[in-house]
Amino acid sequence: MKIAFVIQRYGAEILGGSEYHCRLIAERLATRHDVEVLTTCARDYVTWKNEYPEGTDRIRGVMVRRFASSRLRHIRAFNDYSQRIFHHPHSPEDERQWLEMQGPWSSGLFDYLKRQHQSYDVLIFFTYLYAPTVLGVQVDPAKSILVPTAHDEPAIHLGIYRDVFRAPAAIAYNTEVEKNFLKTTFDIRATVEETVGCGVDLLQDEGDRDPAADLAPLERDRSMGREGGVSRGLGSAEPARATENGADLPVHIRERGASFRRRHRLNGQFLLYGGRIDAGKGCEELLEYFTSYKEEGGDAVLALMGMKLMQLPEVPWVKFAGLLSERERLQALEAATIVVVPSPFESLSLLALEAMAVGTPVLCNARSEVLVEHCLKSNAGLFYADRDEFIACTTLLLADDRLRRRMGRNGKEYVMRNYRWDVIISKYERMIGAIRGR
Repeated sequence: MKIAFVIQRYGAEILGGSEYHCRLIAERLATRHDVEVLTTCARDYVTWKNEYPEGTDRIRGVMVRRFASSRLRHIRAFNDYSQRIFHHPHSPEDERQWLEMQGPWSSGLFDYLKRQHQSYDVLIFFTYLYAPTVLGVQVDPAKSILVPTAHDEPAIHLGIYRDVFRAPAAIAYNTEVEKNFLKTTFDIRATVEETVGCGVDLLQDEGDRDPAADLAPLERDRSMGREGGVSRGLGSAEPARATENGADLPVHIRERGASFRRRHRLNGQFLLYGGRIDAGKGCEELLEYFTSYKEEGGDAVLALMGMKLMQLPEVPWVKFAGLLSERERLQALEAATIVVVPSPFESLSLLALEAMAVGTPVLCNARSEVLVEHCLKSNAGLFYADRDEFIACTTLLLADDRLRRRMGRNGKEYVMRNYRWDVIISKYERMIGAIRGR
């Protein structure tokens, strides 16, 4: 089967978000099918500047076709125009202009899809929001699968998206929360619908992993053993023995993430955030709440990893770890006392699931229904609705080792139950077979 993924940007360096999600799925399906990715030359989602060379490339077993972005995004002008569109009457032409301003706008990508769509058996579009999906899903709806990665935000209520959700033959939702929201918001006409989500690379044991999964980078890293005492994840050869003070635990459990701690001089308890560091992801509020926690005498530290898109305070209790490799991210997730997910807008949250997979409890923003659902179903985390709840939850989790260990076990079981790669890929295969059967 020849499959094309269509996504706004794509690269091994792009960690987190729908782009990372897309790459994980593409790499897995590439072990079974002829997979290509159609994308732009952009690496930066703020400007869509052309940084990758135009043409074909191969990334971890997947053929990638890149097309130049036709224009840059001027973020201040776009934000001003967005406020006008979201809050005032406007025309369909205004929305089309907004879509172009948002980007990425790639005439080459659109033209290629129109000319070559018949050479693919299936087209899989990631993220409802951007022009490659808005225009691309109309080219051949009967062979199109949409992975919306959607949540309730101002943009999704624009008229331009009604046709996007009406068009594809199949839709792959991330969660039941997302599915319920979209089905009550749009006239969904897909003949095939699945709640799929994404597998978690940190999940599988060395002994029962499908050999084809070795294309996944984290699985390759894990097959090389441990570095600096980092745990191998689920199914380690040495079973953990829960004790009150941890003295009887195997060394690799006592020293989870030790190399990450040494590298970033994190000697005590710390909260970890990973992803885009910007206000839209809840990071500004997180810093405000954590400052209040410190002012009340808290002695933990806040560490942030990912791309920094906002100013961080120059205080000793905020540590910026920067952009990390996937293996370093694993070390960070294992090293953290708590992984915090402050975004109010999530359709899945791989950060939360990856934290659970390595046995680290999560602390989540209660304004995200998806995150609340993860916490309630897993019993692997807490959620906060305001500053006081953030401080109370943080204080409780940091003080109670036994609670954290219990949540850690619950999180591993939840991920194993719901986000195994064999389950995820079988759902994609079922959808692909269904629309091809039509």
